[in-house]
Amino acid sequence: MKVTVVGAGAVGASCAEYIAVKDFADEIVLVDIKEGFAEGKAMDLMQTASLNGFDSTITGTTNDYSKTAGSDVAVITSGIPRKPGMTREELIGINAGIVKTVATSIIEHSPNVIIIVVSNPMDTMAYLAHKATGLPKNRIIGMGGALDSARFKYRLAEALDCPQSDVEGMVIGGHSDTGMVPLIEKAVRNSVPVSEFLSEEKMSEVVEATKVGGATLTKLLGTSAWYAPGAAVSELVKAIALDSKKMFPCSALLEGEYGLNDISLGVPCVLGKNGIEKIVEISLSDAEKAKLAASAEGVKAVNDLLEV
Repeated sequence: MKVTVVGAGAVGASCAEYIAVKDFADEIVLVDIKEGFAEGKAMDLMQTASLNGFDSTITGTTNDYSKTAGSDVAVITSGIPRKPGMTREELIGINAGIVKTVATSIIEHSPNVIIIVVSNPMDTMAYLAHKATGLPKNRIIGMGGALDSARFKYRLAEALDCPQSDVEGMVIGGHSDTGMVPLIEKAVRNSVPVSEFLSEEKMSEVVEATKVGGATLTKLLGTSAWYAPGAAVSELVKAIALDSKKMFPCSALLEGEYGLNDISLGVPCVLGKNGIEKIVEISLSDAEKAKLAASAEGVKAVNDLLEV
């Protein structure tokens, strides 16, 4: 499998590193607009191969998309990251132009590629990628829900004082501080609802801490996080590479699912060699349905700012 990662900054380099370390890809290509930057990151990562025990080949290129030809999966991380106090939505003006250019450049050299969008505002950028490329809906995936769910499980395990491997939980809806819908009613510890262990107040704290997970890290770091986003991307790429049929919440183009149309939004998706193999419509409570509908309205308001 050949994987292209566009954007060799902290997030893109972490994507490349985790994909390499998991050793399921033959070739990884890093692309960046800064002269020599992707080449340097690739060389640095390749010098860890004997230490980390992987055989993937990592190369870098400065804005030469011909080097990405024949990619099975392309990850778009390029764009400006968030700064403290900045919302994901405030990035739209700059990042929309970048994502549109990158997506069309990738398709030119890899017409059968599956695209994973990381750039923010992520749901809107995934929607833009659909509009700009005309690819089938199964071949464009927004990463956000996989990351948000990992942050949800971190907060659940923290509240339960247990290993993260003990908990399962999912976040659907928009990848934004106000749009996330952590499904706390469905979260479990070893198949037991977390409501058996946590008070209503504590569960509310977990939900709110999850929703501001990105903003919390941006405040601490001075920029967007990169380890967890990179790890989330690597798991999505791995599911495609291995045709594993694993289910992740991802931003997918909806055409009637969950009563929504013409929007990319986080919902449970089964991933395999064709990208999104199936959008899974789970049963939601009335409260969860209302939150998902409100999230969709928020994403559509940002989509309306696009020029497509």
